[in-house]
Order: sequence, then C-alpha cells, then structure tokens
Amino acid sequence: MSGSGSGEGGAVRAFWGRLGVPGLVDVHTHFMPERVLAKVWEYFDSAGELVGGVEWPITYREEEAERVRLLREEFGVLAFTSMIYPHKPGMAEWLNGWSVGFAGRTPGCLHTSTFFPEPGVEGYVRDALDAGARIFKSHVQVGSYDPADPLLDPVWGLLAEAGVPVVTHCGSGPAPGKYTGPGPVGRVLARHPRLRLIVAHMGMPEYADFLDLAETYGEVRLDTTMAFTDFSERTAPFPVRELGRLRDLGERVLFGSDFPNIPYPYLHQLQALERLGLGDEWLRAVCHDNAARLFGLPDAGPAPGRTPSSAPGRAG
Repeated sequence: MSGSGSGEGGAVRAFWGRLGVPGLVDVHTHFMPERVLAKVWEYFDSAGELVGGVEWPITYREEEAERVRLLREEFGVLAFTSMIYPHKPGMAEWLNGWSVGFAGRTPGCLHTSTFFPEPGVEGYVRDALDAGARIFKSHVQVGSYDPADPLLDPVWGLLAEAGVPVVTHCGSGPAPGKYTGPGPVGRVLARHPRLRLIVAHMGMPEYADFLDLAETYGEVRLDTTMAFTDFSERTAPFPVRELGRLRDLGERVLFGSDFPNIPYPYLHQLQALERLGLGDEWLRAVCHDNAARLFGLPDAGPAPGRTPSSAPGRAG
C-alpha cells in the first residue's frame, strides 16, 4: 500500500487552499512507459550508485491510472509533467513518441519530451516542438553526457528560441556524475543565455553555485524537488545562509515533487517548503503562480512587478 489516501489528500488540499490558489502546479513528476518505470523502480530498490547507495522506498508504487488520480483528484494538482529521460542513444525519440500519447489522454499533463547527444537529435527535438511539447527533461547524471556536447548546441538554441523550459538534473546529488555540477551547464548558458533552464532539485548539493547561475541568467529557474525534506537534509542540507537569496529569487522557484519516486508522502515536500519560514506570498508563487505564468495556464493570475524576463542579472 502507498502512503496515499483521503487523509493525505485532504491535508494537501488544505495546504494550497489556505494559500488562496486554485491548486498546485508540479513541474517534476515522472510518468513513462510501464516497463521503463518498472526498471527505474528496480534500480531504486537496489539502492544503486546513482541514488547514492541509500535505501529508497517508492511511496506511490501504483498503476498509472491510480497515480494520475492521486495527483489530480486527491492532491488537486492542476498541471504536472511526464519527466522521461534516456540513458543511452536510440531511446529518446521513442520516449518522445510515447509522451505524445500520454499527454493526449491525460488531462493536466504538460506534454514532456527529452533528448540525448546523438546524431539526429536536432531533428527529433524539432519534431517534438512541432508536436506541441511544452517542457523537456535533460538528465545529465543518468545519461552521463556533457550538456555542452557540440551535438546538443543546436538543441539548446532551438529551445531557447522557442522559450520552452528544460528541467535539467545537473547537480551532483544524490551521487555525482562525470558532467554534473555548475560548470558544464554553465558553459551551455554562456552560449544560450536566454535558455529557460530549470535546475532540478535546486541543484543539490551545489545549491549556492546554482543560485549564482540563477542570479546571473534571468531565465534560469530552480525546482524544489526533494530539497529541504528530511530525507535530503540528512545528506545534502540546504545552507541556512542562502535563505535570503532563495527568498529574493522567489519568482523563479518552481514546485516539484519527484512523484511517484519519493521515499516519503507527497505532503512532506509541501511541509518542508512551509517550514523554511519564507512566508505565504513566497509559497503561493512557488506552488502555483510562477509555473502557471511560465506555462500560460488559465489561472495564472496577474504578473508581479518584476517578471523573470526582466529580472536583473549580470549577464543574459
């Protein structure tokens, strides 16, 4: 049995209801072909190197329809993603084909696509954009590729020109990879300063370095996925000294959960954000308003006085 149920759903709804928003927007949820997801769960069960060798129980090990129901009906998530990612060549285009069908049959899903540094990548990314992709996923750690690979340069350019966000796992948590950390993705941003890069997991554990990138490039955002939770604080605590910068960058922080692949209840991510003590206005922006504006959702609300595109920065 999962950690779900009407009790948790009621508590999640009470959280966002108190904030006065119509629901949550979760930019980091995983839906993928069932046999691929089963392999992912097997890897988590094995406590493998990529998850830091730690015990990682999957809280929402449910069938696809039940996972969608939990998000939409129980938790009141208005929009979410199907974060797919390849770990080898020849996989990304197939995953993109699957995601078209999933988004088409799943209300609330933001059509998600992905890519890998391989011949033909520019073509299938262009096809995904033409098919209506609204967000992409790049997993530098699992894919073990340099985001600054020349094969990907035209892809980043396409995405920057289209204004389509890319959630990128580029931090070195839960385990470092050959190309994780702020350096490789920083080289991408230097070439494509208007790229709407969403740094997954707040860039843990290199939080300060990725806050630097967000301050430098006005279109860089960070998602909260697993950050600040008890699970992550044990091994990659967010530095208290950076809370002021986190507050000031509140218009470019987006709620993400990693559902269903989380080792604790969904509610805990929200509680972890609340206990930061950054206030209800910050929470409203993070949990709904920022992503609603980014994706042009009908309940986005009025824009703040200083939008991400006009935010001051040292470059971009």
